[in-house]
Amino acid sequence: MSDVTAIQNLVQKRLELKKEIAKIIVGQDDVVDQILLSIFSGGHALLVGVPGLAKTLMVNTISQALGLDFKRIQFTPDLMPSDILGSEILDESRHFKFIKGPIFSNIILADEINRTPPKTQAALLEAMQERAVTIAGQNYKLDLPYFVLATQNPIEQEGTYPLPEAQLDRFMFAIKLDYPTFAEEVLVVKSTTSDAKPVINPLFQAQEIIDFQHLIRRIPVADNVVEYAVTLVGKTRPKSLLASEYVNNYLDWGAGPRASQNLILAAKANAAFNGKYSPDIEDVKAVAVGILRHRIIKNYKADAEAISEEMIIAKLL
Repeated sequence: MSDVTAIQNLVQKRLELKKEIAKIIVGQDDVVDQILLSIFSGGHALLVGVPGLAKTLMVNTISQALGLDFKRIQFTPDLMPSDILGSEILDESRHFKFIKGPIFSNIILADEINRTPPKTQAALLEAMQERAVTIAGQNYKLDLPYFVLATQNPIEQEGTYPLPEAQLDRFMFAIKLDYPTFAEEVLVVKSTTSDAKPVINPLFQAQEIIDFQHLIRRIPVADNVVEYAVTLVGKTRPKSLLASEYVNNYLDWGAGPRASQNLILAAKANAAFNGKYSPDIEDVKAVAVGILRHRIIKNYKADAEAISEEMIIAKLL
């Protein structure tokens, strides 16, 4: 199958996928889109939202529709790395045997990742970066496709360990969930308080998703689009040549090179989803907020003047 046919096929499959997800998830269109962009670009995503916005349900529904294995890990202050990765036990014949932990799955939902100490957070982050884990000197490869969706609760800051900036950078997207609209909430209440149980049909096989991930990487990009993405990231770095007075005023730190890479990868996926054979500047703009939001660090002045990351990115665009 040629790449052109494969992109047309992806457009079709994405529409079917959205229909399937919509059987259970009401609204949240942007959120679902960004999660799918992340999965098909081979990245990971961080969901930030208050409790009760169906984050777990959404990930579960998406993994069912993608036909992938799904495991949920509830992060708590006493969670140990071995609770995620697995551990070695002595079997009957007195040999060490490795029992795999929940990390060995295609889609991992790391629920409330900021509730667990850094040592446990780091165990998950090695798996995200290397797609492998090392236990007692043994290296174990994880099954592909592999996708981590972490959730963070913005309200309860008691007893939390916020992710360090270097670790936040491992997430391709930071996605903000908002409350549903009045009409959406009415629909949610109607559908969740009845006896009806919609059935989600798996639309993909693991290999198909891996093929689509390779297809997205093969999409050509014009130099001016790459330069636009790199310039945009450069503009977020205070005291740099590209930084404006506005950025110098309100930001302490800007985004690193990983942001530029992710902008181009996500722009390629966004173009493919819309049936285009190469991304343009509009595709970069479409994904910029989700990719830059968690990579720029505001200073106290921005906080004092209630200036959000989104406002700063909008100004740069």
